[in-house]
Amino acid sequence: MKLGVVFPQTEIGSDPGAVREYAQAAEDMGYNHIIAFDHVLGANAGSRPGWSGAYRHTDAFHEPFVLFGYLAGHTSRIELATAVIILPQRQTALVAKQAAAVDVLSGGRLRLGIGIGWNAVEYEALGEDFHNRGRRSEEQIDLMRKLWTNDLISYEGRWHTVTDAGLNPLPVQQPIPIWFGGAAAQTLRRVATMGDGWFPLFAPDERGRALVASMKEQAEAAGRDPASIGIESWASIRNDDWRQTVEAWRELGATHMSINTMNAGIDSPQGHIEAIRRFKEAAEG
Repeated sequence: MKLGVVFPQTEIGSDPGAVREYAQAAEDMGYNHIIAFDHVLGANAGSRPGWSGAYRHTDAFHEPFVLFGYLAGHTSRIELATAVIILPQRQTALVAKQAAAVDVLSGGRLRLGIGIGWNAVEYEALGEDFHNRGRRSEEQIDLMRKLWTNDLISYEGRWHTVTDAGLNPLPVQQPIPIWFGGAAAQTLRRVATMGDGWFPLFAPDERGRALVASMKEQAEAAGRDPASIGIESWASIRNDDWRQTVEAWRELGATHMSINTMNAGIDSPQGHIEAIRRFKEAAEG
């Protein structure tokens, strides 16, 4: 199982030096990858009675593609993974271009986790349709993979048209691996039929075991080897049972695991570095 860290988006702060130091420390400790969450805009909960979203305008987020472009120049080995980019709220060709650029600048170290999101506020601001986001994401993936693996394409889909055009430079990886985040029935189908991997976003309990089994059954029905589909979850360092969580996911066939240090009462970038150091030592001990 490959070990990674969840970049502490909401707590790392805005000092470029601290961002760089965190990534370099994770790489030096031998972590395999860094995961970054994605939110473009935060809503003002004060003007929205009953707001139940996980993040607000007071929560800071570094934009993942810009962040990874920066970290590509300050690291040499560690994989850079989005978990997840909210794909349908973004322009498809632009995402393909940005992902290709990060992959080139990092020497082929990008893993593109995508999801459809929950925040209609962002979709409104970015001018995309919140209500067809799931169906549209499937066409987006098809188009991106074609753009990543051909010098020129012509494409006529339900939502996209490309006429004899292409990206330059193309990514190092042909194509960039795409992982899905979520646990809805439609997500399981996409993972099984289209995905290189999966961020399940649920606990490794009885329900979780049933969902993993369902994904694998669907993959086999689609003529795919379930073992070729990666699975990654994460454990929170604030929970005393993180060891059991890691082991439970290992038993479920997880290929990757990350430690999340956010919301654990850590008040400095150096504190997050020390937390991932302690986790690495404990996990290997």
